[in-house]
This record gives sequence, C-alpha cells and structure tokens, in this order.
Amino acid sequence: MAPPLLSLYRRLQRWPAGTWLFSRAVCFKAPYFASIAPRITRLEHGRCEGTLADRRRVRNHIGTVHAIAMCNLAELTAGLMVDASLPKDMRWIPKGMQVQYLAKARGTLRAVALPAQPIVSAAAGYALPVTVSVRDAAGTEVFSAVIDMWLSPKK
Repeated sequence: MAPPLLSLYRRLQRWPAGTWLFSRAVCFKAPYFASIAPRITRLEHGRCEGTLADRRRVRNHIGTVHAIAMCNLAELTAGLMVDASLPKDMRWIPKGMQVQYLAKARGTLRAVALPAQPIVSAAAGYALPVTVSVRDAAGTEVFSAVIDMWLSPKK
C-alpha cells in the first residue's frame, strides 16, 4: 500500500487540474511554501519534481529568482519525495542543507529531488542525504542542494 501522500497525488492526477489541486493542498498543509507558489509535477517512490515560475514576488534586486525561493523549492521537493517513499513505521525531519548557486536563475525552474540511498525501515535512526538539482528551461543547472534528512522509527 502506498503512503497517504502518494495515494492522494495519484488520485488527484486523474482530474484535469489535479497537479494544481495537489500543489495547493500541500501548501495548505505547509503554508510557508505557498510564498513561492510551487507546482508539483511528478511524485513517485524515490522521486519528486516541481516547478517554480519566475514571478516578481520570487525575484531579488537584480531581477533573477531569489536564492531562498530556490531553497524553498528544494526543501519542498525533497520532503515530499521522502514522505511519499517512507515506510509506515518511519518518520522524518530535515536536519540541514548545503546549497550551491551555480548560475543566474531566470524563467521557470524545475527541481528534481532524489535520495542518495534507498529509503528503508530501520530499528535505529539514520541519515538520508537527498540531492536536489534545479535547472532552467534551457537545462542549465542553476542551483543544487543536498538536504540532510533524519529518518527514525515512529515511537
């Protein structure tokens, strides 16, 4: 049986506006992410993809997408991927993030979050690095992150 988040995503994908509706539901549950108006475009076990439109509200003083907006997109896609991949007896929390700003970010950006190792049940907590690559429409990587997740058994 799929985790509840993944089941919701799959169910909503059958609707014409399912991607939009799922993205709104995620932002309702975690309101801070609504500040960047993300769109989750793919969610499956071990992978999440999302986009961030280049709008005035996510730009910095030089007219490019703000670094923190990309951090938000990275944390969101990484968290959704982990949540959609997590065994029932485990829980997770982000513990840290290392980022690199590689190029000026303009236009719609696409993030892809992938785990560095399989996500499995364990008797003790363990670290799970999640890599997130953010690319522009031309395919240029403009931002990368490694988000350190801590997975542990539910009490």
